[in-house]
Amino acid sequence: MITSKSMQATVRNGDTSPSVIVIKLGGSILEGLNEDFYRQLKKLQQEGYALAIVHGGGPAINRELKKRQVPTSTKDGIRITSKEAVSIVQSTLVGLVNPFLVHQLNSAGIKAIGLSGYDGGLLSCTYLNEEMYGSVGQINEVNTDLLHQFFSAGFVPVISCIGVTDNGEPLNINADTVAGKVAHALDAKSLLFVTDTPGIKLNEQPQELMTPEDVSQSIASGAIYGGMIPKVEAALSCLNDGIPSVQIVGHQLTGTNITHVEVFK
Repeated sequence: MITSKSMQATVRNGDTSPSVIVIKLGGSILEGLNEDFYRQLKKLQQEGYALAIVHGGGPAINRELKKRQVPTSTKDGIRITSKEAVSIVQSTLVGLVNPFLVHQLNSAGIKAIGLSGYDGGLLSCTYLNEEMYGSVGQINEVNTDLLHQFFSAGFVPVISCIGVTDNGEPLNINADTVAGKVAHALDAKSLLFVTDTPGIKLNEQPQELMTPEDVSQSIASGAIYGGMIPKVEAALSCLNDGIPSVQIVGHQLTGTNITHVEVFK
């Protein structure tokens, strides 16, 4: 539970900045967010947390690519993105998905502002591997000063996964990667992956707390399988990057907390 005593907002080393929680929304659930989700966001804000949201848009992107007859494929979980495709990805995320989500948040009484990597140099990137993946980026720097300015003004930054090179070229970035890099740069208290599955179940029993070792063993044994595997692998990657707690949750922002046991001691 993100509202437990171990996760309360704190002031660290004389720093009056609020603790940050980064929330990653997969494109498949964006149109299905309900009142419980927005109610929990408000509750977190009332408890003193600053929130940043990172979103994907896979289904919307796939529809636009199909409509324009632009082929798409993936390799190692990464969308291979041609020059033609990246302009469609950019226009879909920045022009359609992001404004929709910002509007939903504002309508729920949550002050939100939409951003992409272009805005204030938020996500400075280089090509991940142009020969292999095309216009796909890796993040070199996150402009955390910009995000803290929005936090101070009471806004929730809503970040679409488009980065930019020094030459102004757009680059597509995996949403899980963006969420992890943003959380790491902000020294976030926790990173939440909001999915249509409220946490991890083992033998049909919901798991409230798991360690990275628990997760790895459960994958190896087959207890974690199918679509849950990429979710937990993304969580483990974020933990390896130094995020204290990564959670796989449903709309009510409750589910499975994956963390090193030492965090709770």
